[in-house]
Amino acid sequence: MRNKGPQQCSHVCAVGRVVLRRIYWEAADKQAGGCVLDVPLGIAVSTLSTGLRKLLCRVGLECRSFARATGVFKDLTGIRIGEEQLRQTVHQEAANVQKVSAQEELAPGWKAGDNKLTGADGKVVSRCYESADGVMVPTTTQQTKDKRRRTVLAKRKAMPRERRRKLRPLGAVRKGSDNGYKAVYVTRLYSQDKSRTLVGVTHQGMPGLRRLLRRDASRVLLRGATERVGLADGAVGLRHCLERQPLEVILLDFYHLSEHVAASCTAVYGEKSAGGKAWLAQTLHIVRHQGYEGFYERLLDWRGGLRGGKRKAVDKLIAYVVERREMIRYDLADAKGWDVGSGPIESQCGATTDRIKGRGRRWDLLNASGMMAMEALHQSDLWDSYWKTRLLPRN
Repeated sequence: MRNKGPQQCSHVCAVGRVVLRRIYWEAADKQAGGCVLDVPLGIAVSTLSTGLRKLLCRVGLECRSFARATGVFKDLTGIRIGEEQLRQTVHQEAANVQKVSAQEELAPGWKAGDNKLTGADGKVVSRCYESADGVMVPTTTQQTKDKRRRTVLAKRKAMPRERRRKLRPLGAVRKGSDNGYKAVYVTRLYSQDKSRTLVGVTHQGMPGLRRLLRRDASRVLLRGATERVGLADGAVGLRHCLERQPLEVILLDFYHLSEHVAASCTAVYGEKSAGGKAWLAQTLHIVRHQGYEGFYERLLDWRGGLRGGKRKAVDKLIAYVVERREMIRYDLADAKGWDVGSGPIESQCGATTDRIKGRGRRWDLLNASGMMAMEALHQSDLWDSYWKTRLLPRN
């Protein structure tokens, strides 16, 4: 390597724009070269420092729009960043978060076997829960993208020729979705006290969900837990994905079951019937503490005295219950002290989509899942760990 002397460059960091002078080294064949300090300084792949990108991503996640984020960022730091540059920076980091997660480069910091607690029988056990759910996110359709492109082209055509020549050519447009809303799946592995958690996001349908569940289970060594419990809302696809995991039991979320029982009760007794409320309370008590067998017998006895539309409503409930009979193990959960509610995964669905959903918001599906994956870093307590890896970018 030959020392070619100092080379000057300008970069923007968290305290403003700085000018750096560092030695440029040239290879013997004169075909390659570089400044060895660029990598440890975090400026090898971007004119924005790692610290600045971290701040931009934080503001881009917390604000309701990228336009508002630029104003907030200027007020906080005094640095002026354009809306488009902020948006591109956030989406680039979001894509990298997904890449890092897919390659399992970021250790969660805990293992399933670490979740120690005293069980119902007084013995010390390790317990880990696994759950998954789907959310619908607003996406930009191909029709909308075509309309936007026509509008931009019309505006350019109306400009004076001299001004139009100075504009950059329009880039390729990513293909839009075929529907205004698309499904994104969220997963969560967590301990009994919720102090340890690992949240994952995928937009690749059921195959992607199966891969995500398998990947995150291996990251926390799920098989190392003494008790492994799955929780789902009763959707058949979610249950089938969880059945591929090394779980002892998959429980049906008690709240979702209660909703179905309450709907049938209303169809039979009406909305404000005192007798209906008493029947519902007693039935839910039976299923919660006696499990499937006692619950099923009570539904059959109830059905025997009904006719017409009321019987059809109960038949619908019975069909729902029978299909999920292996998930209605609340008596076992009661004896073991297991949770029977999917509140933790429901809360993660709300947290990861908080930035995505809102009036007028539409996203490319890849960008939407990327933003959700970045929020999942916060929820998994991996935000700072991720940015430490970005201080030394890989070649």
